[in-house]
Amino acid sequence: MKIKNYKYIIGALALGLFSSCDYESINTNQLEMTPEMGIMDGIAVGAPFKSIQQNVFPVGTQADDTDVINQYQIAYHLSADSWAGYFGQNNNWDGGRNHLTYVLNDGWISASYKAAYSSILDSWKKIKDEHEKIDMPETFALAQILKISAWHKATDMFGPIPYKHAGEPILVVPYDSQEDVYQYFFDDLSEAINILTPLAEQNGKLMANYDAIYAGSASKWVQYANSLKLRLAMRIRYADAEKAKRYAEEAVNHPIGVMMAKDDEAQISKGAGSVFVNNIEWLDKQYNESRMGSSILAYLSGYEDPRLPKYFEESDSPYAVEVPQGGKYQAIPTGHVKATNDYFKAFSHSNFKSETPTYWMRASEVYFLRAEGALIGWNMKGDAESLYKEGISISFEENGIPSSAVDAYINSGKAPAKYELEAPISVNVPAPTSATAEWEGSTEQKLEKIITQKWIALFPNGQEAWSEWRRTGYPKLHQVIKNNSGGEVSTEKGIRRMIYPKSERQSAEQIDNYNKAVELLGGPDKPNTNLWWDKK
Repeated sequence: MKIKNYKYIIGALALGLFSSCDYESINTNQLEMTPEMGIMDGIAVGAPFKSIQQNVFPVGTQADDTDVINQYQIAYHLSADSWAGYFGQNNNWDGGRNHLTYVLNDGWISASYKAAYSSILDSWKKIKDEHEKIDMPETFALAQILKISAWHKATDMFGPIPYKHAGEPILVVPYDSQEDVYQYFFDDLSEAINILTPLAEQNGKLMANYDAIYAGSASKWVQYANSLKLRLAMRIRYADAEKAKRYAEEAVNHPIGVMMAKDDEAQISKGAGSVFVNNIEWLDKQYNESRMGSSILAYLSGYEDPRLPKYFEESDSPYAVEVPQGGKYQAIPTGHVKATNDYFKAFSHSNFKSETPTYWMRASEVYFLRAEGALIGWNMKGDAESLYKEGISISFEENGIPSSAVDAYINSGKAPAKYELEAPISVNVPAPTSATAEWEGSTEQKLEKIITQKWIALFPNGQEAWSEWRRTGYPKLHQVIKNNSGGEVSTEKGIRRMIYPKSERQSAEQIDNYNKAVELLGGPDKPNTNLWWDKK
């Protein structure tokens, strides 16, 4: 595709002040729906509620044509999805000087900031305003959960973001440190969970006609919120172990608890009157740019993983390699500088259909989070080995593979494979690790196994996988073929964060606000600066 340049305009909020008087009752049309009646019926907040859901990860319908797909590509696919080792690209945008070779493109960065932060702000503010006018705590609790579903990706991309004063009628909203933002996440999630739990315990529903994720099920939303809290708690494990343990244990031991089964997953595909299309399927089948990445080929082929044909299609390229599971596959290496070509075009496609869901979170991830917590002595309602094995089992189930295959897979003794390619470039990379799936070794070796299996199960959620790779150092991934950063980014350590878009520092007020954000970051606004939680 030809990537568009997007311009983002942030306008000031205009506030109208109204006073009540006798004219209100006189001039009210008794046959017309009042705002209060609209809130009760969900209409007044239904559209913004659904809009936030569509922007946690940008997804659209056939009617949106390729606009949303293009947004997803430059916001996530050409950064985190590829940095996480899942995908290679049959293109060399800007002559090979782009995110994939560690040269950050401001237009792409702006798209990431918009997708993860700005896109949901207006809709969330509308729900907040209605909540303040007409008390609707349960609906606002859902909006808070959705906000954090999007904004935790924003802070994990950039670091400090505006949070505490977001949506207030001020010209420049101040940034909060990432440490503070995470505390706000925990506070707001805990409050939302407390508000929704009584309704959930009664199997109640709300916003069902506008809920494309759980069709209004309060219990499913509480499970998801607890699971999200667990994810965020584990993220800060190396930055604040005591706080991480507290919130992780709160989430797991809550009366409704966390995701336990396949059907608990948070995904968007069809619901609330809409059918959504899968972005990556289009990037692969229509643009012919997205293909299998070399790191995931090394792991799935080496482990003889039955998820390989579930994730990717076989390749008819003469350079495809036979894998032990059967069939031939080939991947595009990370960070090459080759232009679009027929060699890469013939490599393995992702095995997605237009109707394949876009996943926010799945039960398999939750089991691996619990396994890591149990490994270091947290109360995760199970031991580390059992939770680890259950994570693999649930991931198999999520991909239509019988659980009877789990024990043989874990005990196979297989390790990741080397990666070789003859054309259009010659690549020969040794196996990234000797780690098997078998539950043995030191605590650190077991952590590598947990995170590696979680990474496989997370596919294709590159944003979460990239965050966990930065947090733990696992799985061990292939390095870029070409690093064009001029020494700014380490080939070994990779991109640690995105820099702020230039749009955040235009006016004098914005520049001052930006400078304060960089102070809160604790290092220069560069892609090699670690985030607050990136301390291992």
